[in-house]
Amino acid sequence: MNILTFDIEEWFHILDNESTKTEKQWVSFESRLEYNIDKIFKILDENKQDATFFCLGWVARKHPNIIKKIDELGYEIATHSDMHQLAYEFNKKEFNQDLELSIKSIEDITGKKITTYRAPGFSIKEENLWVFDELLKHGIEKDCSVFPAKRSHGGLEKFGHSQPSYIETSNGKIKEFPINIYRLFGKNIIFSGGGYFRLLSYPLLKYFMNKSDYVMTYFHPRDFDPEQPMIEELNAIRRFKSYHGLSSSLSKLERLIKDFDFISLNQADDMINWENVKTVNFNK
Repeated sequence: MNILTFDIEEWFHILDNESTKTEKQWVSFESRLEYNIDKIFKILDENKQDATFFCLGWVARKHPNIIKKIDELGYEIATHSDMHQLAYEFNKKEFNQDLELSIKSIEDITGKKITTYRAPGFSIKEENLWVFDELLKHGIEKDCSVFPAKRSHGGLEKFGHSQPSYIETSNGKIKEFPINIYRLFGKNIIFSGGGYFRLLSYPLLKYFMNKSDYVMTYFHPRDFDPEQPMIEELNAIRRFKSYHGLSSSLSKLERLIKDFDFISLNQADDMINWENVKTVNFNK
């Protein structure tokens, strides 16, 4: 099962960087989102490929035409938060306000219920496991925020596996679609999106794909934009991770779609026998 998803955010929505942290900084940057998302639409259309789009509420308000187009083309829309902030930096009240605004901003455009969420930077860790309870309170049925390995922005190693699962909360169960990992020489290898996807050669990427029975991709429009401005404040390591492989990533994505069968998150949800999946309860 290979699931194709895109996180719809601007090129300057870089986490853990003061010069791009809030809307006060964002207004000084040029928008490249419409230009970049059209590249994605073109590849999906040419290959008759479905996908799920995780959209910021901020994008819905600033670029409602983008949300309308995603909806009109028949793609599933989910929320990626409102203001693209790390979830563990919020308290419960702040998280709920951000989530509520993101859902309302998108639903006001599409008229369709938002039932799926992904935290920016997969920023769920042991300190903010309460997020799952809050998601259910707002009608979120499916989550894609768990990164079951060490990560700078959180990471939830205690999740223990990388397959679709239920997470038990005090408000009920939520369906979890974690990021997939590949175990190699005792280490967890991530390959299915963002910088990991851009850094790996296509033969190695194809090898990992062939060896995996579940893959959750997560691409961003900026991943396919070699002409985007460079954020000078990033240190050398982050600059490398953010900009390496941009010139070849679009052709790599197209090869991937041609070589493998992908489905949307909704399609995956329908295919899974949820009676047989593992249930994770962090309170036990």
